[in-house]
Amino acid sequence: MIKYLKKIISNKYFKIFTNIYILSTTLFLFWMLFMDTNSFMFHEQLNSEINQLIEQKKKLELEIEIDKKLIKDLQNIDNYEAFARENYYMKKENEEIYIIEYKDSLKN
Repeated sequence: MIKYLKKIISNKYFKIFTNIYILSTTLFLFWMLFMDTNSFMFHEQLNSEINQLIEQKKKLELEIEIDKKLIKDLQNIDNYEAFARENYYMKKENEEIYIIEYKDSLKN
């Protein structure tokens, strides 16, 4: 048993890894990467959240542009009436509207 312990202690890797500086540096790195409140993993989560928010911002800016075009088009009274007729099934006085639905447009 003692012979076995002497063999382990005399090993050069054992000497390197039992060095107090190596141990403290390793513990410090482990703490900073995984355990600390400002850890590497926490920053990775924040970066992925930032990327998701950037993508959401791009989509919302595109929707804003589409809505701005729609508002500009609805400034004309003819386009305004056409929009109301198509989307809200509105009609003029003394006018009848027939809604035609095709089989492939019906919901079950």
